[in-house]
Amino acid sequence: MVTQNPGALSALLTADVGGGTFHLRRALRTDVAAIVGLLADDALGASRESAEDLAPYEEAFGAIDADPNHLLVVGELVPDGEASGQVVATFQLSFLPGISRRGSWRAQIEAVRVAASLRGQGIGNLMVNWAIEESRARGCTTMQLTTHKTRKDAHRFYERLGFDMSHEGMKLTL
Repeated sequence: MVTQNPGALSALLTADVGGGTFHLRRALRTDVAAIVGLLADDALGASRESAEDLAPYEEAFGAIDADPNHLLVVGELVPDGEASGQVVATFQLSFLPGISRRGSWRAQIEAVRVAASLRGQGIGNLMVNWAIEESRARGCTTMQLTTHKTRKDAHRFYERLGFDMSHEGMKLTL
């Protein structure tokens, strides 16, 4: 069973998953360490993220949280029979105005992570589908994302959700 509460701060989405209940909600400053842990939990992330100094992440959280065009979201898993759970997933959703496509807004989803032990249970699907619906509700006509070329499992995941590799992305480290 899935319940959506788009306006609620505490529960954007609630769903029964194997062994518990998954809650999607806006991130809080107290979630920053757990978010960094999720970002660092793979070979690419481990090379660029560090929980030793959370100050830059907390500063970024403040900027994201203060801007209504950005959402930092976490997913909590509450095991059956327990009163509380832990952060097991995250993503950032940004709403960008554009001059192209007749001035349409686009959504950008990034930093999508699910704890390694929970991958393949539908949590990523729940999160991205919620983000797609939220983007539609905000008038976006396109959702975009980038994913590293080496993340073949992620490519298959996004393609199953309807994303298309229509563009070649480029980055410049500054």
